[in-house]
Amino acid sequence: MGTNIGYARVSATDQNLSLQVAALTAAGCSVIRTEKRSGTTTTGRTELATVLEFLRAGDTLSVTRIDRLARSMGDLQDIVRAIRAKGASLRATEQPIDTSTAAGKAFLDMLGVFAEFETNLRRERQAEGIAQAKAAGVYKGRPPSIQAEQVKTLHTAGTGATAIAEQLGISRASVYRILGAAN
Repeated sequence: MGTNIGYARVSATDQNLSLQVAALTAAGCSVIRTEKRSGTTTTGRTELATVLEFLRAGDTLSVTRIDRLARSMGDLQDIVRAIRAKGASLRATEQPIDTSTAAGKAFLDMLGVFAEFETNLRRERQAEGIAQAKAAGVYKGRPPSIQAEQVKTLHTAGTGATAIAEQLGISRASVYRILGAAN
């Protein structure tokens, strides 16, 4: 019998991992790795990479729900393939998922599709909300952090792009972008 390793994740730094950690501890996890990163990609999720690297044959990776592991079907499948390649299995404490069984594998695939669908719906609703707000004149985006008039004034006074960038604490590319837009 291998090691039961837990993985807990929340998306935002102000979210709490304690409920997931408690559930994984109750599920018998001897090691629990946690991180506060978005689940929409595996990029930058160092704790997940560490867990996947550490897994050995007979081990089990436990999560509370599969959306803690991945939000896209592609990432989920990649993670499950990596787990299987190590001879390990995946188990979710709040869902009937255990990749050591055929039914568990099938349920995992179905939940993965729904997790990706949910993410896509959220993105669509967000885009629709932004479009409505823009149409109503409410949403104008982030205010410019660079005062274009300052750049233009300094340039007119004969100050070079590098000096303008240093003086205003911005990049030379920003200075050139503003000056290019003015022409």
